[in-house]
Amino acid sequence: MLVAFSISPSGAAADETGGVTEAVAAAVRVVRESGLPNETNAMFTNIEGEWDEVMAVVKRAVDVVAAVSPRVGLVLKADIRPGHTGQLTAKVERIERALEA
Repeated sequence: MLVAFSISPSGAAADETGGVTEAVAAAVRVVRESGLPNETNAMFTNIEGEWDEVMAVVKRAVDVVAAVSPRVGLVLKADIRPGHTGQLTAKVERIERALEA
């Protein structure tokens, strides 16, 4: 299973410029410490694993943001494809090969 998610705190978590870097960094730290394959880009964090382990990590990431914010938004997209692993990079590699052809 691949999950792309974005957590957005609102309220007290924002700094004086309206930025939420510290709260988002805490969520990304949870993902990285999970040991599951992951990557973070400007808009989403992607994580790969089995349903229960991925959703547990997403919940922990939401919980750390909720600890500093009275409200948390979560956007989540999942690619559920049993029997397939390594897709975090394999999907991109297939596209790159197609572009080179």
